[in-house]
Amino acid sequence: MVTINEFMALDMRIGRIVDVQDHEGARKPMYRLRVDLGPELGVRNLVAGIKPWYTKEELAGRLIVMVVNLEPKIIAGAPSEGMLLAADNGSADNLIVSILQPDKEMPLGSKIH
Repeated sequence: MVTINEFMALDMRIGRIVDVQDHEGARKPMYRLRVDLGPELGVRNLVAGIKPWYTKEELAGRLIVMVVNLEPKIIAGAPSEGMLLAADNGSADNLIVSILQPDKEMPLGSKIH
């Protein structure tokens, strides 16, 4: 269990994926993403292990929900400055992954409450 204060510490925002590249340095299939979070937060780099479930074309231009206040990490030699939110079915045999996204067009940087 987490407290409401712990949950509220997460800064989740709406961003748009503006660039998708294969992450050649990773052991697992991954993408390097550039996500525009609007004028306040700018463009961030993300490393995401979603390559088995999404093509570059499916990701480019997509709105996503992103945690923007995680400590930056270097993943397989590339900077990752946040985390996109996704769900999975938990299956070991037939894993399905779905990126969380708003159901309406939203201004970039919109805060999730």
